[in-house]
Amino acid sequence: MNDPARLAVLLSGSGRTLENFLAKIAAGELPARIVAVVASRGDVRGVEVARDAGLPCAVFRRKDHPDPAAHSAAINAWLASFLPDIIVLAGYLCFYVPPAGFAGPVVNIHPALLPKFGGQGMYGDRVHRAVLAAGETESGCTVHLVSERYDEGRILGQAKVPVLPGDDEHALAARVFAAECELYPRVLAELARARR
Repeated sequence: MNDPARLAVLLSGSGRTLENFLAKIAAGELPARIVAVVASRGDVRGVEVARDAGLPCAVFRRKDHPDPAAHSAAINAWLASFLPDIIVLAGYLCFYVPPAGFAGPVVNIHPALLPKFGGQGMYGDRVHRAVLAAGETESGCTVHLVSERYDEGRILGQAKVPVLPGDDEHALAARVFAAECELYPRVLAELARARR
């Protein structure tokens, strides 16, 4: 198909991954367009990134809903009119339940080589500190399908980076994020091209 895949992006933070997607789309490397952005907080830079790019953006705070199912249902009701082909978690820190009957993939990226260093509460610098504490010689990132359990969906792609002597979590995080910036758009491009 020549028509670009319609992406809905869910984020909770700085919007760096969203910026990367926009750059890859503009460069012709990601055959997609972002049709909607959801943020779990209103005070994050990701909201500004979305609005500066002219993207529809809505904030759905977890604390405004009684449980993850209700939170996800509110998000999904808002997303429905945008008809996304792929729902993309981009530094999204809330548990997400995809819409019932949604035909497209729902994907996430994790800043480690799953199945290691995944699960509830394992995000951001917590992951990198755990990798360093375990004495690992390599780390990386994993793109996977979202399932009913944190970080346990089918793996779609991984990229490895070395853990270097003297690394702290910030140095390792920077190296992993650079790998994420290449891996995530590449996997999304494959999914976009594989649509029926």
